[in-house]
Order: sequence, then C-alpha cells, then structure tokens
Amino acid sequence: MGVPLVYFNSWSEQYRRPFGAVRIGSVIYFSIQIEQDAAAEVNLMIQKDGNPFHEVLMNQAADESRRFTCKFKTEGTPGLYFYHFRITFQEEGNVQTIYYCKAADLYGGEGRIVSDLSQVEQYQMTCFQYADPAPEWYLHGVIYHIFVDRFFNGNRHKQMLHPKKNSFIYATEEDRPYYIRDKNDQIARWDFFGGNLSGIIAKLVNLKRLGVTILYLSPIFEARSNHKYDTGDFQKIDPMFGDEKIFKKLVSKAGQLGIRVILDGVFNHVGVDSVYFNRYGNYGSGGAYQDASSPYHDWFTFHGDRDHYDCWWSITDLPTVNKAKISYQKFIYDSEESVVDTWTETGIGGWRLDVADELSDGFIAGIRNALQRHEKKGEHKVLIGEVWEDATNKIAYGKRRHYLEGGMLHGVMNYPFRDLIVNLINGKINARQAVRSFMTLKSNYPPEALLANMNNLGTHDTERILTVFQESQRKLGLAVWLLMALPGVPCIYYGDEAGVVGGKDPDNRSFYPWGKENQQLKAVFQEAIHARRTDPHLQHGAFYPFSLGPLFGCLRYVSMNQFTVLLVNPTRDSVNISLGQLKDETNGSLLRSCLQSLDLNGDRSEPMEYHYYHFDRS
Repeated sequence: MGVPLVYFNSWSEQYRRPFGAVRIGSVIYFSIQIEQDAAAEVNLMIQKDGNPFHEVLMNQAADESRRFTCKFKTEGTPGLYFYHFRITFQEEGNVQTIYYCKAADLYGGEGRIVSDLSQVEQYQMTCFQYADPAPEWYLHGVIYHIFVDRFFNGNRHKQMLHPKKNSFIYATEEDRPYYIRDKNDQIARWDFFGGNLSGIIAKLVNLKRLGVTILYLSPIFEARSNHKYDTGDFQKIDPMFGDEKIFKKLVSKAGQLGIRVILDGVFNHVGVDSVYFNRYGNYGSGGAYQDASSPYHDWFTFHGDRDHYDCWWSITDLPTVNKAKISYQKFIYDSEESVVDTWTETGIGGWRLDVADELSDGFIAGIRNALQRHEKKGEHKVLIGEVWEDATNKIAYGKRRHYLEGGMLHGVMNYPFRDLIVNLINGKINARQAVRSFMTLKSNYPPEALLANMNNLGTHDTERILTVFQESQRKLGLAVWLLMALPGVPCIYYGDEAGVVGGKDPDNRSFYPWGKENQQLKAVFQEAIHARRTDPHLQHGAFYPFSLGPLFGCLRYVSMNQFTVLLVNPTRDSVNISLGQLKDETNGSLLRSCLQSLDLNGDRSEPMEYHYYHFDRS
C-alpha cells in the first residue's frame, strides 16, 4: 500500500494563518493537502506546553481540492503550543496511520511524513499576552557596545584614577590582554588599561559620526575586576571609571547628540569582594560572609560553613543571590530608592540584563514595572535580556521561560542571528539552510520582539568577528551589511569597525587602537550604518529571507511599491543571478513580484559581494 502525498507549510498562510506568533485568544486556521482519495480521517494533534494532546478533526473541503481544514482557538495563559497531524487512510481494506511533522532539519515550513510516532518533531506556535513594542528611539537606532576599561582614558595625561590594590597596569595601549593566574587557575592580578567614563565623553562626537545612537556600556559599578560583573557596590560608580557626577555628564552630553545610554544590570550574583558578601573584609566587619546577622546574610545560600555557598557556574568569586528574597527585590527594583530606580532616574534609556535565564519571570517583570514608573516622567525605556538561544522556547532550570510574551523583556541579545551570519559566510551552511533557520526564528518570535532583539556580530564573550573570519575584510563587509539589514537593532562591539582582532576572553578585550584604525573597514561600517539609519524599510519593514541558488537574500518591505533587498554572495564563485533559482519558503507571490521589479536576471555577483537595492515606485 502506498503512502499518500501530503503537504503542509507552517510558513504559508494557505496552510496556517495567521503567520507566526499570535496573541492568546486568536483563532488559527489550519489546512493540509492530501493527494489521495483514500484518507479516512485527518486530525490536528495540538497541545498546550506541558498538557495532553487535544485532537481536532479536520474536515475535507467541499470542492475537489483534497484539502482538510479546521480551526483552533488559543485560550488561557500565554505560552507555547506544539502540533502535528495524524492521518489515517485505507486501501483495499487495509488501514494505516501516518504523521506529518517538522522536517528532519527541525525547522518549520515544509515538513515530512513519518510512520513512527516516536519520530514526530512538532511544530511550534508561540502565543503572547499582548503586543509589547520597544521604544521607537531604540528600534530605529544603532548600538555601540563599550567595554569601558578598554575604550579610552579621558583624563589629562592619561592619568589613571584610583588604581586598585594587587592589580597591574599595562605598559602600552598596544599590549595584548593577559590573565595572571595562581596555582589554582584563579586570576591572581586583575589587569587594567585605564578606560573611563571621561574617555567615552571625549569620543562622543566620533561615535556620532560613525552613526551610533545608543551606547551599551559594560557594568560601571564598583567591582574588583576589569569587567565589573563581580559587583562590589551597586550604588557607586567604580572609582577607576569616575563618579556619579561624571556619569550624569556622560548621559547629558550623549543626549545632546541624540545618543542614549543603556546600562548592564548584573543582578543574579555579586562579587565575593563586595559590601554584600565581603569575604576578604575589605568592606569592614559587615557582609554575609563576615557576619551571620548581616541584613545581606539571607541573600545567599550557605552549605555547612561560610566557605561553601551557591555561586554562579561554580565560580566562587561570584556568589549567587537568592532572587526570591523580598529584601533583595526591594533593593534591586521594588522601591523608589532601588538600584534600578536610582540609576534610571539619571536619564538612561534602559537596561540590558546579564544572564537573564538566571532571573525568574517575576523578577524580570518587577524590573520592567520599575522602568515603567519612569516612563510617566518622559520617554519610554527599553529592557533587553542576555539569552544565547531561541528565547521563545528556552527552558532554564527545568522551567519554560515566558519573558517575551508581554510585560517583561522587549527583546534579547540575538546570538542565533550571529551564528547564522557567521556560518553562512564561513560556508558551514548554504543559503537555503540559512533561510530556513531565519524563517523558523521569525515564526517563533512575537513580531515586536523580533524587531527589538539586539543583533550582534561580536561581544565581550565571543571571539573578535574579524578573527572569526580569518581577518577577511570582504567577509566582515558582508556580515556588517547583513547585521544592518536583518530585523532587530544592530549592535557593534567597540573596535570591530577599526579592525581589532582577538581570540577568546581575554584576547577579545584589547584596547581600542586610536589613531591606528583600519580606515577602509571603518568606511564599510559607516556606509552600512548610514543605509540602516536612512532606510525605513531596514528599521521596521516586514522581513522575508530567500535564496537564489547559492545567493542569500533579505527583503524588507512596506509594500510591493516600497521595499529594500540585500543580496549577498557568500561563496568563492562568480554567480549569474537568475530568478529561476528563487526558492520561496512560503510559496507566495509577493517576493517574486518584488524581485521581478528589480530586473535582476543576467546580473553577475562576484565572490563575497553584496548588492543593495532600494525600490520606491511611489
């Protein structure tokens, strides 16, 4: 007995509408094509995350299209639904059951038939509470990520303020970062170059010329390390960086140039050398380690004695805070004197939350509520989380996370996009694989979150992007244009535009090469940033990835009469552009119509070349 031809495409509104993530309470229409008369019963098998399956009988269309259709209403709380199709058919008295589910590559869109239920990989449908857009100033911006100690020393004669005990200062700004470790592989001496807040103020005009509208700063609060993720005192700027007066000056000066400042909120853990824990007694006789009666003592979880305690990823230098403690919540966000309120009051644009997966949904919602208190006084604030995977289906510590479903995060750091860009340009995936992966992410994320994600090519936690591309400027050029064209807010890691190279931490944190920038590469960044800043399609247009043979394309559009197309050739070969090679993953007509308007047939694309088309018939 033969298996019938079955077709469903989760990205085509001919088969599932509306597209992608939906608001809870929405009615979803499903349709599946079965090219055989013998189908006896077709069921949509759908389940709310963690609940049993719900069977929905699909009805055969009255015409001769051989389609089976049904509708399903999402109900209750927001979250994820997962679904596949069960098809029973008979021929010559024999009955067989098959299943239609996601393809073997685990992406959405076109799926596959399997006969074994254990092989079923389900489609995902995200349901959010309500549309939760980020502020317009953020969505239309370009971010510059500064590792403060490594950017610029703005003091006269480059004097270093308040150098820390048991640390060392590099002899020149060209020195490569290096950790000095003890016999237990712990960092014995923290190293510093001397970058500070005054240095950022001194370079604001340079950043403005580059096209930057938002500064995302690595942590600035007092801490022993150079990176400051081991907070010593949330209420004090690190003396090596400056003080509160200098910080307010930075916010003010940046604001005069149309640049907002986003701070790094590190609220999951603190430093072992902090006023809260105080293992070494550098903060007097108080702190959880020194005094069991300290008001901070119950913020931490000790095991047997004071030398054994919960810490982040077993790093004893970073004691984990119990975020369920009411006193800690009040300290961080739930009072007018809280950390979030105090620093937001200075006029910053918002926060990026470190290790957001370590924070509960309630904790994140509390921070968001604190920011909204300040929105009554002026412009809207943004809240972004550090998440390395697809944030829509993230499970952390056995719990599904709901931080993109309304009232929590506006978006997350978009490491999946970074991985796709890198793998496409380095030849690890082809254009169609990239498209299918991009489409899966597009369909999983609420539309507002997709536009609000902080897209990056490199951060302080990754190798330098030029190093990832074997110092190929052509590859980096393609990546920068993709960064500016894809949905989300582009973020540049300081020095990437200047040609800085480096491996993993700490080599990726060298000092900015002032006066020695790669001007050719910087010009590429400026051109791509200018396109992003002046082309509204790239800022908020709908997103449609596609492939033309080996070429990867990205359509951003307002309508068929107004759109932008970026086409890149990530291969080592010259390619003749032909619309006959177009692969549209939704089987729609809009994409082909737009591309036909550009009259691309016969054009030639050279290796590692990009093509930027802006079309406006109006």
